[in-house]
Amino acid sequence: MKSNTAFSRGTIAATLLFLPLTLCADGVVIDRIYHPYVQPLERELEWRAVHQDNQPGRPDRQQLHRLAYGQSLNDRWFAEVYLVGEKSARDSFDIEGYELEALWQLTEQGQYWADWGLIMELEKSAHDDIWEASAGLIAEKELGRWSLTGNFFLSQESGGDIDDELESSLGLQARFRYSRLLEPALEFYSGEDTRALGPVLLGSINLAPRRTLRWEAGVIFGLDADSPNRTLRLLLEYEF
Repeated sequence: MKSNTAFSRGTIAATLLFLPLTLCADGVVIDRIYHPYVQPLERELEWRAVHQDNQPGRPDRQQLHRLAYGQSLNDRWFAEVYLVGEKSARDSFDIEGYELEALWQLTEQGQYWADWGLIMELEKSAHDDIWEASAGLIAEKELGRWSLTGNFFLSQESGGDIDDELESSLGLQARFRYSRLLEPALEFYSGEDTRALGPVLLGSINLAPRRTLRWEAGVIFGLDADSPNRTLRLLLEYEF
């Protein structure tokens, strides 16, 4: 009982601590679902891409890319640094921003009814005086061969070139652990201008001892007139 009480108080305190820092990068709610786990001694190279078709209010936006290097700091913390780039129909590819990200695994896997983590992000525009800070609470529950994961983010934009704005977003994933190579999933995203749902495939391939290639690919469909009609999201992670 004391352990559960201490965990609850710690989770509430950590969440309240980072609420004032809180947004979702570049207004893009559909990106990826984070999981609350950290592997000691892990390093990774990551590439993510989001392609949105017919996004209301931003018809020129075509692709958003992130290239990152990350590594675990210990058995509870994982840090990552990103280059963020954008390519539209009329422009060539351009670096749009820089991002720092930290994942804090709050609980041991299987210790409580769900596994918990906290993620913090700070992004700076490459061309304007715009800062974006985010904090997200991650929860994951295993039910048989199913994994149910939720990401709740609060985010804040500030700077001389933008009006301060506080936003929230939600991402949900139901994933069936069919095999290591293939895990079908269904994802739902909700934000200020987005309600979207769609199928995703995930998997991983062992290349050598402590060498793993993870991949994700999905098509997310807008559920209302304000959401992008279709969003293609891709992810590749090389863990070593």
